Amino acid sequence: MELDMTKGKPAGLIVKFIIPIIIGNIFQQMYSMVDTIIVGRFVGVDALAAVGATGSITFLILGFTQGMTTGFTVLTAQRFGAGDREGMQKSIGSAAVLSVIVTIVMTIISMCGMDWLLTVMNTPDNIYDMTKSYIMIICAGICCNVLYNLLASILRAIGNSVVPLVLLLISSVTNIVLDYVLIVYGNMGVAGAAYATIISQGLSGVLCLIYIMKAVPTLHVEWRHYKLEEQCVRNQLSVGIPMALQFSITAIGTILVQTALNLLGSTVVASYSVSCKVEQLVTQPFAAMGVTMATYCAQNRGINDLNRIQKGVKVANIMSGIYAVIIFGVVYQILPYAIRLFITEDIELVYGYAKTYIIICGVFFIPLGMIFIFRNALQGCGFGFMPMMGGVVELVSRCVAAFVAAKLLSYEGVCLANASAWLTAGIFLWIAYRVLMKKMVADKKLHQQQMETESAQI
Repeated sequence: MELDMTKGKPAGLIVKFIIPIIIGNIFQQMYSMVDTIIVGRFVGVDALAAVGATGSITFLILGFTQGMTTGFTVLTAQRFGAGDREGMQKSIGSAAVLSVIVTIVMTIISMCGMDWLLTVMNTPDNIYDMTKSYIMIICAGICCNVLYNLLASILRAIGNSVVPLVLLLISSVTNIVLDYVLIVYGNMGVAGAAYATIISQGLSGVLCLIYIMKAVPTLHVEWRHYKLEEQCVRNQLSVGIPMALQFSITAIGTILVQTALNLLGSTVVASYSVSCKVEQLVTQPFAAMGVTMATYCAQNRGINDLNRIQKGVKVANIMSGIYAVIIFGVVYQILPYAIRLFITEDIELVYGYAKTYIIICGVFFIPLGMIFIFRNALQGCGFGFMPMMGGVVELVSRCVAAFVAAKLLSYEGVCLANASAWLTAGIFLWIAYRVLMKKMVADKKLHQQQMETESAQI
């Protein structure tokens, strides 16, 4: 199931690679939504607010680890594209060792600092205990998340996006079943939702490992590969750390937004949580396009085909823009029905808040798509700093909006925080892509001229 993205028409390759990722991402969001739906309907609005209040924290912690593991495997994709099997195996072994270190450190830090973080975020007193219970279980299961994300990223690095999809489908079904059993029959409340999530993630990670061991000899590594070589580690950290920090910087912005939101009460928090679940579900194709462009650009960067990278990025932006326009109209129409899936009380009040969020943020779906495309294209080419700075731009924009919203106790201001962050970061990363692409083209021409000069002298 390997896919060499250095040959063939970019549009066809992108579509072939992205479809399984979109389906997988949607199912991943759906089982996250099932947590919310079951909690909201069977435990109550306060419980729904408690789960929703952890969203930004989860993004901060798991986003950091995901950024790391994804960054570690960019080198794997580049070496696969270049046909360097030994180098690819070394990168896999190094990524595994680094991921274990990251998992241990993040688990300890997150669990020790959670009380402080929840307090700083102004978590409402009536949902504090439930919020802490949920997020502490998620933190304890960081290893499950890292296992799956690392192995899935390695498979995608060699062009295999189908198997991660199949495993996510299995994980989704498992999560849904466990949600119902633990919450409805086990009376475990929000803790049941958290346990269902980490168990299903752990299962998908183990199945992914078994698949690689049984069916993908290309990815088999020997004990000698499980070591940290200076050059390999430097390369992986140069991409992994900025990617992780980019996730974290973005997450810090969402935490500030959540902090401002918490001042408005648990009902508004619950409404915002429902809105975000719907938005996150329909914007998964943007995230999938980002993953696709990271692999596409990394493989083509391995052979230094910059013209092909540019063509792929152009196709991706056209696809993303068309989808953004269509999905905004669809979400606006189905929102009244979607709200009723989550709650059975205060429906009209929650719908009013949710509608405001979708209208404000939906207008900016196009720059959101740009963020994923340009950020991942640059990361696939081996650049870490500028994509990270895109996260800084998001953070600054969210900070300003969240500060104003908190001072004015404005729900509309909270919604504008996301919209303004998407717009400013999208423009910034578009400029960064153009500048760095010109630099790569100039470097390639200079290298070719040097080679021609040396050849002429011989």
